[in-house]
Amino acid sequence: MKQVKIADTTLSSNNRTLSFKEKLEIARKLERLCVDTIEISSITNVKPDTLFVRTISSFVKNSTISVGAGASLESIKLAADSLSACAKKRIRIELPVSAVNMEYSMHKKPAKMLEYIKECFTLAKSLCEDVEFVAFDATRAEAEFLDKAIQTAVESGATLVTLCDSACRLLPDDFSDFVKAIKEKVNVEVGVLCDNKNSLACAACIMSVTNSGANYVKTDSEGAITPLGEFCNMINSCKENYSLSCKIKFTELNRIVNQISWILSSDKNPSSIAVSSDINEDDFVLSLSDTKETIKSFIEKLGYDLSDEDLDKVYEEFLHTSEKKHIGAKELDAIIASTALQVPSTYKLDSYVINSGNIITASAQVTLEKDGEKMSGISVGDGPIDASFLALEQIIGRHFELDDFQISAITRGKEAMGSAVVRLRDGGKLYSGTGISTDIIGASIRAYLSAVNKIVYEED
Repeated sequence: MKQVKIADTTLSSNNRTLSFKEKLEIARKLERLCVDTIEISSITNVKPDTLFVRTISSFVKNSTISVGAGASLESIKLAADSLSACAKKRIRIELPVSAVNMEYSMHKKPAKMLEYIKECFTLAKSLCEDVEFVAFDATRAEAEFLDKAIQTAVESGATLVTLCDSACRLLPDDFSDFVKAIKEKVNVEVGVLCDNKNSLACAACIMSVTNSGANYVKTDSEGAITPLGEFCNMINSCKENYSLSCKIKFTELNRIVNQISWILSSDKNPSSIAVSSDINEDDFVLSLSDTKETIKSFIEKLGYDLSDEDLDKVYEEFLHTSEKKHIGAKELDAIIASTALQVPSTYKLDSYVINSGNIITASAQVTLEKDGEKMSGISVGDGPIDASFLALEQIIGRHFELDDFQISAITRGKEAMGSAVVRLRDGGKLYSGTGISTDIIGASIRAYLSAVNKIVYEED
């Protein structure tokens, strides 16, 4: 059975303006879909682009992460540096091979271009084992030069060659013949990329796979090139007759493609498609080398507006913690909750009783103390923590929007300590609280109260 590999280029398009959070969501969805390769554009803004690649490296373990390069030797070094933590990594060197594009974009004649190809791939191979040569505008290249360019790239270390019909110059059967002629001359995998402006990209790619032995197909979630959804559905429909297979999770294909399309759309309706619950929308990775201004920018991304005094406290704790490990969104949230806006406790926890099970509705009775007076609340809810939070709101007499809630273990064993972080939104501003206990419900109640006390203190 022929295994078709999918390389998705959605995140490598320079025509899309996406936030850090949106790009992370797309990467997570592509990983969940099991595409073979997630392609990232070249490193242009060094710090944010490198941070993005390193961040997705923390959760993309099954797909290969491919970073573009080739405009300069420096771009190859930057790509290799950004990929240093990846489980599966590839440097993707994208170079034009038609005479008009070599002159226009690279200002090189064929002989100089061959020298540059050798230099690029020799360097890339010394930095990364997996190196791809993307031959842009290959169908308009001189046949003799294209053969020399591919041969030079392979001899210098290329492990994959991708042929591009960037101008839709060939019909599907002719493109298939074109790919077959190249495939017979090389001993590495061959990929294809077809522009879809004539709506024939799927046909050209599937014929290149079935008739010409192509191994990889480059796709795009919006369909500028071979559409991801259409092509994978085509494989699913004809896999038995043509002995085709791929790693894609077909049961999740249409849903994930629709979600990615929604993220890419300019007129997002937040209620139109729900983001899957396993997505941490604000995920990132920070290290000891990051400056105070960088930390401030990510604190603002999380939604906090801290005073200079609280920012100093958070940064000091960040430096202490980052000596031991990298800091992600959850860790930074916990640091903010435990160090920023520390205030006297207006409400103190006196006691709580929880009733929960698989045959009864969860209920909570919570008693707080305020100014020496004890106040109790009783509520039922969808689980013990929901019931506890509703009981707290009953006592306080106000409803707070729960922006985020996290629980994690901070020690090991059956008597492990649990840490809870609660983020409440009031008047458009975020307040976070943290609580620690061997009882996760107790930790959650304390975290909720910590955030409430900050809101009340600031109002007073």
